Amino acid sequence: MASQLEEPTYDLVRSFGDFEIRRYHPNIQARVQTNAGGAASGGFRRVARYIFGGNQTGESIAMTAPVSMWDDAGAGWLAFTMPSAYIIETLPSPHDQGVQLVEQAEKRMAVLSFSGRTTPGKISKIEEKLRAAIKREHLKSTGPAVLAVYENPWTTLPFRRRNELHIEVMGTEAADS
Repeated sequence: MASQLEEPTYDLVRSFGDFEIRRYHPNIQARVQTNAGGAASGGFRRVARYIFGGNQTGESIAMTAPVSMWDDAGAGWLAFTMPSAYIIETLPSPHDQGVQLVEQAEKRMAVLSFSGRTTPGKISKIEEKLRAAIKREHLKSTGPAVLAVYENPWTTLPFRRRNELHIEVMGTEAADS
């Protein structure tokens, strides 16, 4: 299913075997604050309501992949990337004032792909692995780990689920060679 959905545009900067460095193009996210470390289902429903017509024009906005989730400064966040056909001025305002439309600048991200379930314990281990790989390559992480979920966890078999963990990094010559 996710392969039919638009995904954020990026350029592969370098592959290290166990992870990649990608340069993501600017985009717009519809995001909502959730409980840090808590269930994301409430946040998902709020952003889904926005794209399925819960906005000033009643317009349906195409679903994209992935659904991104992260904790930052004690707050949890959940976001959908808006389709690339939109600019911030052409997106309708959400009815739910908690849904924020945020322009994302170009970012360089370290990305580790994995399949299966996305339990807190598993995510913690994958984050440790990715942060160690970033350090090994003499890169500097600059933000929280972002879980990117591409498949519907309620309908996709665990071993077929496509997930990624993203951490923003500062580039060095090693990342661009």
